[in-house]
Amino acid sequence: MNWKKFVSLGLSLTLAGSLLAGCGGQTAGESGESGDTSSAKQVVIYSNADEEAITAMTNALNAGGYEGQYVFETFGTSELGGKLLAEGTDLEADMVTMSTFYLQSAQDQNQMFVDLTFDVNTLEEVPSYTAPITSQEGAIIVNTQLLEENNLPMPTCLKDLADPVYAGFLAVTDVQSSSTAWLLMQALVSAYGEEEAQSILHDIYVNAGDHIESSGSAPLKLCQAGEIAVGFGLRHQAVAAKAEGMPIDYVDPTEGNFSLTESVAVIDKGDATNPLAMEMAQCIIDNGRAELQENYPNPLYEGESSDAANKSAYPKVFEEPLTFELYKHHQDISEAAKP
Repeated sequence: MNWKKFVSLGLSLTLAGSLLAGCGGQTAGESGESGDTSSAKQVVIYSNADEEAITAMTNALNAGGYEGQYVFETFGTSELGGKLLAEGTDLEADMVTMSTFYLQSAQDQNQMFVDLTFDVNTLEEVPSYTAPITSQEGAIIVNTQLLEENNLPMPTCLKDLADPVYAGFLAVTDVQSSSTAWLLMQALVSAYGEEEAQSILHDIYVNAGDHIESSGSAPLKLCQAGEIAVGFGLRHQAVAAKAEGMPIDYVDPTEGNFSLTESVAVIDKGDATNPLAMEMAQCIIDNGRAELQENYPNPLYEGESSDAANKSAYPKVFEEPLTFELYKHHQDISEAAKP
């Protein structure tokens, strides 16, 4: 869920004007500006996914026989969300993988996605035009060595991070640039109401100082590097770092482990809708979930499970539907909280 600059994956841009068609003719994930993807009948996939998810989806598509028949282009969540809302069905892409709340707002505004034609056997009900690919929860991350060396208490909740004892030892993410920070915002607003949440967030920002980061993975990386002792980030990343033997631990905040999903959707282009897009969407779900769960372990579909380490202590759902409008509102609260 990082907010990334536009990234082109695969072969260099020198090949963008002469994309090769056919199985094995181009590497999965190749992208360019626009190329001749329509004549080659390649499926253009826009995505805000992290590298691990792109890799898993690429592997699933290639194993399903679609190598050379698609192009991945990746964007930051804000950039791609803006394109969905502004361009609607005029979007170049045939398929998107994106934060589900953005897909829902784009559908409400533009009616731009078709209902999926394959079974989506999720544990919870989802819109008929989406199939979730990942679910990500937030948690407090700590560097246990630095906590001990600096005689810092182990935090138990997000409100603890506002304690001046953590000044200079804390890193968080800015909700203006990373949806990871929205997991923290949801927890604070849900537990304390908007006014008190803004006050707590102000003190958290004061403690973080220069470490109000733009990338959702930055707090964990800073903890791993020994630059800060405490951060807020994605829970599954901290679980993995601890399992690798790093001096990293994680704390499920008592305010709740809120989550965000990313889903796949096929764009409705009428008669011009690429029929392969629906096939590839199904391939990602049918063939990609096993690898996706290696990095994003939360179960989403019937028959899936996770081990004890991947089960958060306080899973919660925000009391209002997650929409782009709510996201913007929480961004406003965050801006008002900044020192």
